[in-house]
Amino acid sequence: MSEQLPPFTLQPIGKIWTGFKSREECPRNSRFNESESVIEVDPAFADAFLGLEVGRHIAVLYWFDKADRTKLQTTPPNAEKQYGVFATRSPHRPNPIALSAVKILAIEGTKLTVSGLDCIDGTPLLDIKIYVPMIDAPEGATEALPWAHKH
Repeated sequence: MSEQLPPFTLQPIGKIWTGFKSREECPRNSRFNESESVIEVDPAFADAFLGLEVGRHIAVLYWFDKADRTKLQTTPPNAEKQYGVFATRSPHRPNPIALSAVKILAIEGTKLTVSGLDCIDGTPLLDIKIYVPMIDAPEGATEALPWAHKH
């Protein structure tokens, strides 16, 4: 890419409360964390909750605001060599956008209690989308790297 793309701005729509006060306390992946977290959305977006239901899954996009944005390679846990961050789930990357599929346990106003997230208390929330297995986990999808399924 020879020309520089113009920057743009993302506005957080809320915050995530996990009880984890540091990166070291956070689980390595939300899939292996069953503790409850609260997603608190700005009341201006209350109408966007229409159709959300307890027991359903959602995809949560959030910003790892404490991540190192200059890191381009890492050695993942259970891996024996380095990989580029685009071949990993490392929080350290040029744009530290995180994605987790979580189950809604409760809805109260503009707060969602969900099972398991892997971020620090107060992490900025970028967006919420419904989770659709046939779209988000396509049949025949292959694992990116052999070490990725170990935890």
